[in-house]
Amino acid sequence: MKKTIEASLSEDYTHPVRDVLWGHIYMTEEQAALTVCAPFIRLCRIFQLGPVYLTYPGATHTRASHSIGVYHMGRRLLQNLVERGASEWLTPQGIKSFLAACLLHDLGHFPYTHSLKELALASHEALTGEIILKDPVKSLVGNTGADPQLTAAIIDKEMPGSGTELLFYRKLLSGALDPDKLDYLNRDARYCGVPYGSQDVDFILSRLYPDKERGTDIDSRLIPNVEAILFSKYLMYRTVYWHHQVRAATAMVKKALIKGLESEQITGADLYDLDDTGLFTLLGEKTGNPLVESVRNGRIFATAAEIPIKADITGIREIRARSRLEEQIAAELCKAGIQINEEDLIIDIPEPVSFETGLFVLDEKRSFSDSSSAFKTETVDSFIKTLYTIRIFIDQKYKQKLKTFPDLHSILDLFNNPVGC
Repeated sequence: MKKTIEASLSEDYTHPVRDVLWGHIYMTEEQAALTVCAPFIRLCRIFQLGPVYLTYPGATHTRASHSIGVYHMGRRLLQNLVERGASEWLTPQGIKSFLAACLLHDLGHFPYTHSLKELALASHEALTGEIILKDPVKSLVGNTGADPQLTAAIIDKEMPGSGTELLFYRKLLSGALDPDKLDYLNRDARYCGVPYGSQDVDFILSRLYPDKERGTDIDSRLIPNVEAILFSKYLMYRTVYWHHQVRAATAMVKKALIKGLESEQITGADLYDLDDTGLFTLLGEKTGNPLVESVRNGRIFATAAEIPIKADITGIREIRARSRLEEQIAAELCKAGIQINEEDLIIDIPEPVSFETGLFVLDEKRSFSDSSSAFKTETVDSFIKTLYTIRIFIDQKYKQKLKTFPDLHSILDLFNNPVGC
């Protein structure tokens, strides 16, 4: 049986894909056919990091190249785990299903990174599952030797399914050392020209051990690498993903979307199956919101204030409550002599982010957070707390006025005592 499993990971992988990060990536001809179907080609038109290119001009890599990289990491991961005993509960069809899931995991992803994350829309995992279970993708997935239903269920955890193999693959695809993270940290850092995301992938894959229920375990020799990944993710959020200009551009697109949905100029259904250009075209044609054209032309709002999150802000996380607070701040600024419209001011609150540490250290017989690592739960929590900063963005034309305005901090007290929130 092990030879059959090994063959499903090694035979007929003759189609080369040249990748900037990993060199030659080999697929079967049937897997390669997935990369030229229309749903996958859409990913070629979506920047992996959305507006990050406005700050880091090299960040123009796509979700398609990332997806191929995740497939590559997934195949290498399984090859190592099979050598260490995972073949006992794996099947050739299951392996092909996992590789298809790695390759297709972002099929339903929205454009412009997380501009749409707070909106009441279906998750991109659910949308991906739906795409996989419809032709042409369903037939193409079947042609690779995979089961489309299993492939979709690996990605969409809300989809019904059970069994050791499915749960094992779900753990592999989403965890502390998953193929997704191993690719995006390295790829994003490479294209942004920063050193923070580079990981020792060869050593990481060589020190992982399969577990039916947990997915992968590590030994203590890999603790420094897990620490490196956690700190790299923190640094990438701090310097790239949540850079103030990136947050501003994302907030501007998000505000245009919210206004369009509230006015019923667009509907949630309009936002599915778009690429980056399609999103800007939709917003431009149907809403005419000037924020859209500003972002398209790189005229990004300036940072008027940064406020560390120290208290419970549940009351203003909700979109409408935040909109009311924007109106209040704009009104207070007008009273103080700065004539600013609510449309020219945006409150940006970071969405929740997690730093996965759910690993078991075999030789220490304890979880990673209780191991000899310096990265205890409270350390990781402090990383997250440091990242969370509320920002107020304003149109550039008001920037100089606010710099010289002495009562801005008193106006920002509205955060502590928001009216009607």
